[in-house]
Amino acid sequence: MQITANDPHRKSWLHVEKDSDFPIQNIPFGVFITKDDIITIGTRIGNFAIDLGAFHQLGYFEGIPLTDDIFMQDSLNDFIADGRKTWRLVRNRIAEVFDNSNPTLQNNEKHKEIIIFNIDDVEMLLPVDIGDYTNFCSSKYYATNLSKLLKGSEHTINDNWYQAPLGYHGRSSSVVVSGTRIRRPNGQLASKKGNPVFGPSSQLDMEIQTAFITTAANNFGEPITVNEAEEYIFGLVLLNNWSARDIEAWEANSFSGPFLGKNFATSISPWIVTLDALQPYKCKNPVQETELLPYLKETNATNNYNIHITATLKTPENELFKISETNFNHIYWTMAQQLAHHTSNGCNVRAGDLMGIGTISGPNKENSGTLFELTNGGNNPIKFSKNTERTYFYDGDQVIVSAYCKNENSRIGFGKCKGKITPSVTYNL
Repeated sequence: MQITANDPHRKSWLHVEKDSDFPIQNIPFGVFITKDDIITIGTRIGNFAIDLGAFHQLGYFEGIPLTDDIFMQDSLNDFIADGRKTWRLVRNRIAEVFDNSNPTLQNNEKHKEIIIFNIDDVEMLLPVDIGDYTNFCSSKYYATNLSKLLKGSEHTINDNWYQAPLGYHGRSSSVVVSGTRIRRPNGQLASKKGNPVFGPSSQLDMEIQTAFITTAANNFGEPITVNEAEEYIFGLVLLNNWSARDIEAWEANSFSGPFLGKNFATSISPWIVTLDALQPYKCKNPVQETELLPYLKETNATNNYNIHITATLKTPENELFKISETNFNHIYWTMAQQLAHHTSNGCNVRAGDLMGIGTISGPNKENSGTLFELTNGGNNPIKFSKNTERTYFYDGDQVIVSAYCKNENSRIGFGKCKGKITPSVTYNL
């Protein structure tokens, strides 16, 4: 089925500012509360939120097989479970109705009042009910930087890193939507006296990532093949996997995976940009340096994406400083390989599962996805201005992750993933 929604020449009758993240070619999906306290599934064009529940009830999806309440829910899980054919039909219809040549809704003032809201008049919610959350390590640059900082400049990545995309299972209950405040975590910290102390982390860090969201893809015990994997990926969000480096460092001594140093908060952006919308921005797969086992070999040589990603610091004094800039195409393992490996042992994935692709660092220092890398393991603070520097984040700091794709014909973006740090809770345990 043709993706007519991606036509780069299409214009909307809604006003869209130049270089907006949300032109009519994007049509992302999210969940929001209207000013009348109604929760609905919607999309966005320019600075307008579109209530797809009302859009459906008023007959604009006529001819598309959808249940009556598919968009009148507090998560996208059921819509995602319907599969790619439904997603494509819905995006194409929305693009058709909001095309500037289509008068159907454009000239219906009563319907427009019910369907269309100013983006400032809605509150964005978590777009999916996340059953499971997995976080991979898929950037060779990040893995290399981390190995050298933790184990010495001569250390290289372990051989098994090049054999399969490695990951760990995170905590889905603490995944929060952009704008949710991030409380500085407490935990056990190393002490010069020998025994650990309990207190607030002083090494709060970011991890710049994107994440993909799956549909119900496979039965328990059945793997997904690498060349079919993208069919089961609904779309992408921005993700900041907050990390308490000092808590992590203490936990690492016990040979366990990430625990309290990671599970306190993960922020994601509210709009899911579909894989269909990203098709014009595909690029060559990363160069992989070893002979892969057959189940990870892709026949498609362009399963990577050219997504520019920026992290910005907003200080308590409202100063804005760029922290770093990187690109999705710096990853070593594709999303298809990640999903194929994840299910290769028979693990089943479900609609709404969140898969963080891992910290995205690039070849240069300014492409680093963490403060840990940018400050050489916390040894060299970043000097943003005469009066502003950071080794790790302060209370009151806000981290803003943004991203966009662009080619000679079009540009779409992801919006922002924001998190403002608040002081830890002090209490006796």
